[in-house]
Parts: sequence; C-alpha cells; structure tokens
Amino acid sequence: MTEWSTALPDWEARIVDRKSLIPCKPLYPEYAAYALKVFKSLRVVDVYGQPTFGEICDPWVFDFVEAIFGSYDKDTNKRYIREFFLLISKKNGKSTLAAGIMLTALILNWRHSAELIILAPTIEAAQNSFRPAADMVRANPKLTENLHVQDHIRTIKHMYTKAALKVLAADSATVVGKKASFILIDELWEFGSQVNAASMLREATGGLVSRPEGFVISVTTMSDEPPVGVFKDKLNYARDVRDGVIDDNKFLPVIYEFPRNMIEDRSYLKPKNFYITNPNLGRSVSQEWLEDELRKEIAKDAETRNVFLAKHLNVEIGLALRNDRWRGADYWEAAADDMLTLDNLLERSEVVTVGIDGGGLDDLFGLAVMGRCKQTRDWLVWSHAWVQEEVLNLRKDIAQHLKQFEADGNLTICRDATQDIRDCVDIVARIKDAGLLPPENAVGLDPYGVAALVDELAARGIEGERLKAVSQGTQLSPAVWGLERKLKDGTFWHAGQPMMAWVLQNAKAEQRGNAILITKQISGKAKIDPLVAIFNATMLMSKNPEAAMGYIQGKVAVL
Repeated sequence: MTEWSTALPDWEARIVDRKSLIPCKPLYPEYAAYALKVFKSLRVVDVYGQPTFGEICDPWVFDFVEAIFGSYDKDTNKRYIREFFLLISKKNGKSTLAAGIMLTALILNWRHSAELIILAPTIEAAQNSFRPAADMVRANPKLTENLHVQDHIRTIKHMYTKAALKVLAADSATVVGKKASFILIDELWEFGSQVNAASMLREATGGLVSRPEGFVISVTTMSDEPPVGVFKDKLNYARDVRDGVIDDNKFLPVIYEFPRNMIEDRSYLKPKNFYITNPNLGRSVSQEWLEDELRKEIAKDAETRNVFLAKHLNVEIGLALRNDRWRGADYWEAAADDMLTLDNLLERSEVVTVGIDGGGLDDLFGLAVMGRCKQTRDWLVWSHAWVQEEVLNLRKDIAQHLKQFEADGNLTICRDATQDIRDCVDIVARIKDAGLLPPENAVGLDPYGVAALVDELAARGIEGERLKAVSQGTQLSPAVWGLERKLKDGTFWHAGQPMMAWVLQNAKAEQRGNAILITKQISGKAKIDPLVAIFNATMLMSKNPEAAMGYIQGKVAVL
C-alpha cells in the first residue's frame, strides 16, 4: 500500500468537467472489486423492471463504493480510510445508495454478532432507508437464504454470523451502549439543530475504537437554513480536507456543490449547470422537473425559493430571507466586513453610540456598538448578546444555535443572573474611557425593565443625558428605514457575525399605517433582541453626535 491523500484541490474544475470526485484509487483494488460486485448485484425494487445497481448506476456511485470498501485490508482486518462524507442534492438516490452500501457491508462482514447501524433523524427517514434494504433482500433468492428481514424492528439479520443491520430513528436512548462496526448517518443536516446530537453521535460511533475494520459514513443534502451544530462542523471539516487545508487521509469527503464563482455570478440558476450537484441527472432526477420547479419558485417569495435551492441544487443558505422580511436583510450579506471587531471599530471611529435591548429572562440581552468612521463617515456596527443558561432547556429548538454562537464568540451564556448587565456595562465603560461616547444621547435603551442596567451604568459614571430612552415598536420606524437605505447605498458595515444572520431571519416587518413594526416570526423561539439593539443605536447615531473628545486636523483635543 502506497501513501495516499483524500484532498482534491482541483475539485472545482473536476466537477464542472463531470470527472470523478474521488481523490484516490482504491487502496486494495482486489477487495474493492469484490465488494463492488456484491453491490452491483443488489436489485432496486422501486425502479421499473427491478434492475440491479450495476445496471442503472452512473460511475460516480461505483467510485464511491470502491473507495469505501477498497480502503480495507482483509489480511490485517484494518480499514485505512475510516470516515466518509457525501453531500448530494435531493432525489439523487441517497437513501437507496445508503441501503445498498450497508447491505453490502452486512454480507461481507466476518465479525460474529456485529452491529451495523443506519441512524436516521426521524422514524419516517428510517423507513426510507430500511425499505430499500429489505426489498433488496427479498428480491434475491440467495440473500433470503442467509438474511432474515424483521420489519417490525427495522432489522436485517445474517443467519450465519448473527450480525444485524439495524435502522434506527435517532435519540439518545436508541444508541446508548451500541458497539457498532459500521455506521451510516442519514440526513446529517437534520441533526444540526438537535441539542444532544454531538454526544448522541459520539455514543453511536464509539464502538469503532475496538473495531478497526469499521467505518462511519455521513450522507446528507444541504440544510434548508444556515448550517448549524454538528452538520456545520462536519461540512466545514469536509471542505477543509477536500481543499487541502486539513491533512486527514482517514477522512474522505465527496461534496457536490457549485464552485464559488458560479455562486457569485448566479450561474447555478442556469439549467445547463444543474448536473453539477445532481450526478444522477437523467436517471433518478429529471432535468425537465428541475427547470419547471425553479420557474415556479422564482415567482414565489425568497423563503420557499431558498428551500428549493438548498435541497435540489445544494446551495448553502447564508441568510434565509422571508417574504415578510425586513427589507434591509436583502443587503445584509453584502455589507459584511469580516475584519470588523470591537477593537477595530473603536480604532476606526470618531464617535460611538450604543444600543441595548434586554427583554425577559427568556430573551437574549442584545448589545450594539455603532461607530462613525473617521475617514469615510460610514457607520460600523459590532454586536454581542447574552442569554441565561436556563434558556437552553426552555428553548431546546434553538439551543444548538445558541451554543454555536457562543463558540463563535458572538454570544455569552450567563453563569449568573447579572452577568449580562456587568459585561455589557464593562464594554460601555471602555467606550467612555476611550473618549468616543457622546456627552448626550450616547446609550439607547428600551425604557421598560432597565432599572438594574441604569444603576450599573450610573455606578460607572454613565448617567444623566448620556442615557436615552428609545421608544419601541413603530417609533423605531426612522431607524428601520434609515438603516435599509444605508445598507443599500453601501455606507453601513457590520461584523459578519453568524448570530446576526440568524437574528435577521427571525425578524419580520409589519406595516402599521404609515409606520413599520419589526417583530418576531415565531413567538418564543425567534429572538430579535440584537437587531432591536442596532435600531436603538441607529436612532442615536442619526442625531449626528459628536464625541466627548473631538478630532481637529487629525489631532485629538478634549472638548
């Protein structure tokens, strides 16, 4: 066996030229050919004529199967590539392929009483993987002699080795104590928002420690919202391995996605390019259907269009835009400045206003630091949020998002009830000490429920005219409209924080007479407090403030 690499730095050219995305040849060609022969003999029952995989699959499927099984040395019972990742568009035979690969592994497995697991996010998804596998067994008389299908527990058992292929709907209880040799995780994107997904998947794959012949395969479509949690982590890792940023030859990624230039120039919308993320085009995927559906989706609102693009063209959703969205969200991504940190903002600004929005203990406590650039007079904003720890249990549907934002450094999970207020005031005091805080209308607050915050600010010498109660609701309309215009004309920049992209997708705009109200898409789970904090800071910056220290011909002078 020679050295090998699982990186594919020229993937963009290869995917456009319809070339294989497998970066290396099978490490053990003979065993790869043997396994592929078994795989090709399996019948796909839900296709007319019940053909075999060998009769209907394109070469990319065979390349992937050979890569998986061809990394196994049968003489030492050791597998040298142990993890595989496949990202592919919907309707490209993903679940059927998963069933075929795992059934092949069951047939070839030598370990007695081995466990093989297909882990699906829901019972319905589990059925989608189990049915094809069960049908493949029943369609082959030789297999029915050796394999016993148990429909009620979604299990296929090998009569000689007593090994069992089980299809499980995922939860912590189903995977506790599992010592699986082979694991396939179906629709990894759906695990992203599950709070305990990381620990559950670690429990499911823990058996590989003592099973050197084993593998883990993740097969998934793109998420229909910005990637989060275990899916985001795995997708980023897979891209880094593919691009050669990370050297890990035990991990093999196969990612069907558009090259960056095709995303930027929107050529992914051209029907002639649909093949790039749909390698089964013309087989399980209809070109005509994709064209017809895209035509319909273009006429709809951005939210449903984004779901179509994510699922059928594997376009990653950076900011899920809804039909009733705040219009400034249309320009938000283009206004990101990834170099903008709090330190950078303070260094570049001649004056700074602060917006704070803190609701109840179930909400986020949002802070926006808005600066006016010394050179360009563009507005710059950096955001942070705090959340009480118990919210992770109260709002489990967003807990994984919050943990991700904490890992990004954009959010703090509070250790005690007043940490948010102390941390926030520390930042405001730092701005004051830098001489950037206006002598009046410097800190914009929601007038309700701010007593503890006002007391803490006063203790740090931030009080009186520097504090401004900002009326909420439709009274924020000037900030809402003003920020829309500045986003569109390129005079507003933000720090490109994933937390804010999530917050924006939670916000919806409601017309109230001649005014506008920014509110939550869904009560409870949707958090928009950091966006309201930006509007509060905008109301004060719109007054064209001067700092407590001024800049005169490039020199600082105390006013």
